[in-house]
Amino acid sequence: MDENEDVLVNVSQGFGLITLNRPKAINSLTHPMVNVISLVLTDWADNDDVHTVIVDGAGERGLCAGGDLVALYHSARADGSVARSFWYDEYRLNAQIGRFPKTYVALMDGIVMGGGVGVAAHGSVRVVTDTTKMAMPEVGIGFIPDVGGTLILSRAPGLLGLHAALTGITFGASDAIAMGFADHFVPHDAIAAFKETAIADGVDAALAAHATEPPASQFLAQREWIDRCYAAETAVEIVAALRGHDAEPANDAANLIESKSPISVSVALEAVRRAAKLGTLEDVLRQEYRTTCGALRSHDFEEGIRAQVIDKDRNPKWSPASLAAVTSADVEAYFAPADRELEFS
Repeated sequence: MDENEDVLVNVSQGFGLITLNRPKAINSLTHPMVNVISLVLTDWADNDDVHTVIVDGAGERGLCAGGDLVALYHSARADGSVARSFWYDEYRLNAQIGRFPKTYVALMDGIVMGGGVGVAAHGSVRVVTDTTKMAMPEVGIGFIPDVGGTLILSRAPGLLGLHAALTGITFGASDAIAMGFADHFVPHDAIAAFKETAIADGVDAALAAHATEPPASQFLAQREWIDRCYAAETAVEIVAALRGHDAEPANDAANLIESKSPISVSVALEAVRRAAKLGTLEDVLRQEYRTTCGALRSHDFEEGIRAQVIDKDRNPKWSPASLAAVTSADVEAYFAPADRELEFS
């Protein structure tokens, strides 16, 4: 096992251990990392020496902050082929995790965003901690929630999923469990012991020894205004409903939405609604690949990454410039078939 590798892979007592190992980049996913994980899971699926997989991240900051945005930015400025190829293989990995035939444990400690959700939230045992900071923040960079995230968002209680998708808001362990991104709460200080107990005595024993009751979910406590406001038909009407509500968090949500890419917010709204009607993770990933390719063609994806990551001026110039300026044709274009549709073997 080479400690310099971006993915560390080991087998111990029937456990296949995968550690994302780019701690300085909060373990952001590169294309080679996606390919390594996929090959390892393909081998372990049929390997009698492995009965359980555990995935975690190196360093103290988190499991995974998402995809490698700098690489995606440079691809967007070129012909987009590198980005399309990355997403194609990443979404196939998400589906592979979703149908993995053995227990798949994801330790979602610290930051878990975007692509980090994709390698964790489709597993069978999903553990969050008091340091978990989760988000589907794509609309803030002119992108659309992906990695199967719209499936989970569309099936969250009430309209909590739309709240998370359109604001890109960061949420903790309790809300992650409430929305269906996670199953179990283990205190951060017990994560190392949880992993040791799991390998020694099994996952059920580790959960029995270390999992505790999570704090109350803030999102569930706010469902009254969330369900009411996000039931409006369009993004413009949702913002108006939020502005018209007397709950201060509703006003904060309106401010957040209006700071994001208007076309991304509008497409995310439609994508989550359509995902609710799709039957499988694979169906949703096919739709997400289309909206992803749509974002790659847009002005806002390149501009969003420029403002947040490249120049860091935090001052994106979105086009269209407002939610009201986005047309139904603009939104529909994101759902057009991709040049190469996503397929699963």
